[in-house]
Amino acid sequence: MTSVRAGVVPAWRAALYSTLGIVVVTAICGGVVAAFGVNRIFTGLLVGGLFGIATTVALFSRDVVLLTEHAIYLRTPWAVDRMSWDRVAAGRFTLDEHSRWSLTLDLSGTEDPYDELVLLSIPPVVGPVSGAYDLRKRNQVTEIRAALRTKRIPVTVLPQIANALQEHWQIAPPTR
Repeated sequence: MTSVRAGVVPAWRAALYSTLGIVVVTAICGGVVAAFGVNRIFTGLLVGGLFGIATTVALFSRDVVLLTEHAIYLRTPWAVDRMSWDRVAAGRFTLDEHSRWSLTLDLSGTEDPYDELVLLSIPPVVGPVSGAYDLRKRNQVTEIRAALRTKRIPVTVLPQIANALQEHWQIAPPTR
């Protein structure tokens, strides 16, 4: 099994990353204006925008759940937590509180604050793959299911989700 990237960035961290990007834009733009005068505000915004976007992208790309052969790694920009596959009791593909489809691992043990781990949250599938986002999510569902199958983790899938995945994305329902 190769490593599989998954995970959902919580809203509070997404807001933090976006705020840090805006702070970078503001700081660089302010520095350029202070150094070269008010006539360079657009230059400051352009350079600041580039660095702000780069900062935000770097923060979001570092925030990931990485499923590997030996362990599950929970990465954030400031820390990496390692979790053994032995902690995973089961997986479930259900509706979350926002009516999105959520692929979640149920964890056992009490050595850390995690009792479940959200690997994927997508809008309901209502048609065939129609763009890059759908294709990426379809591939991600396939990769995560293959990783869980390799580790012999039982996955419960709601019938409506299984039917839609099979009909629209040609992903066969899990077998026991």
